[in-house]
Parts: sequence; C-alpha cells; structure tokens
Amino acid sequence: MAVSLDRWQKMETAPRDGRKILVAVGSTEQGPAELDVVHWGLDPSSGESWIASDSENGAVFAYGDAELSGWMLLPARLPPLRNRQAERKRAPEPSEGEGSGI
Repeated sequence: MAVSLDRWQKMETAPRDGRKILVAVGSTEQGPAELDVVHWGLDPSSGESWIASDSENGAVFAYGDAELSGWMLLPARLPPLRNRQAERKRAPEPSEGEGSGI
C-alpha cells in the first residue's frame, strides 16, 4: 500500500498524551507498509512506546519511532453508509420459491 505523506506529519510531532492516532508503519522483511491505530503508552517489556490499539494484556504490540514513517489524527466520524430513504425503496428480497434453486 503506497501511503501519501502530504497530510502526514513527522513522528517527532505526534501527541504522546494517550489519544489514538493513525500511523504509517514502514515495510519490513515481515511485510509491506501498512496503517495502524496506536496510542502512546507503557509496554511492560520495553517501556514507553507506541501501542497498537488492538493490543491486549499479555499480548501487547508496540512500535518504536523508527518503525513509523508518519502520523495523522484519526478521521472524523464517517457519514452513515446507507440512506434510510434508499433503504425503504430497495426491492424486496425474493422468497425461497423464487430463488435460483441452488
């Protein structure tokens, strides 16, 4: 995944106050570049670092600054994916008798 860094900021400027941010993780021998949601926190094994938001007690995934190429605030809440009017106008589901017979 190619990440455009035109809206991204350097990791040195990332907030270290515990709020979640979006980060660009550099590619490694384990895989291509990707995005992750992290917060600054305490990793029991390595001290303060960027903790992946899907980490759990006993299974903490932490990043060092050198592993991350940039950060940005999480996007604002996304609009609903479906319009309720469109939902009402949708064609009714066929009954089992009208199906393809598969």
